[in-house]
Amino acid sequence: MPIYSSDSDYQNAPAPRLFGRQRPLYSILGGGKLADIILWREKNLSAAILIGVTMFWFLFQVVEYNFVSLICHISILIMLIVFIWSSGATLAYWSPPDIRDLTVPESSFRWLLAKFNRLLLKFCEISSGKDFTHFFLAVASLWILSVLGNYFSSINLLYLGFLCMETIPALYERYEREVDHLVIKGNQDAKKLYKKFDANVLTKIPRGPVKQNKFR
Repeated sequence: MPIYSSDSDYQNAPAPRLFGRQRPLYSILGGGKLADIILWREKNLSAAILIGVTMFWFLFQVVEYNFVSLICHISILIMLIVFIWSSGATLAYWSPPDIRDLTVPESSFRWLLAKFNRLLLKFCEISSGKDFTHFFLAVASLWILSVLGNYFSSINLLYLGFLCMETIPALYERYEREVDHLVIKGNQDAKKLYKKFDANVLTKIPRGPVKQNKFR
């Protein structure tokens, strides 16, 4: 007697994920502060970074602001703020600025250096050719970026990559089931279409007899 699965069993069954992955997207991205920013878990920080990068892109690409001029003007502005703060502290009984609060903590540099070393080790591991699939994908991706670099300026290309990094993972996490369903269904439909094309067209193409080489 055939056994039919109920609708509740179908709904409770785990849906197939894109690329057959087992871990959630948050875990793949590292599960730390960077993953929180990319996936908009901390919306204020993610929005502030997006607005800041957009302002830099607007200044350099649209307004065509010079980088050296920007650094000098920002430094002058910071010096004026610190000067007014220090001078007004004695007149208005403010607390003078603490120079130690303006320094960048060493832990930030250690974190950046650790990330860079991890990226460098991953690059060397892929370049060694132990996993040919990753090696081929890395070379193909770099070649595609080099081709895109001929049509986009470096600033536009970096800004476009940043926008994709800030939006695509968050949107995918929000609509993960729908995207996985559409991609897997599209892949299955493409395979069916190829099989139909192979059966109706490719197999009907006449092929000449294979000539056998005669060795004397």
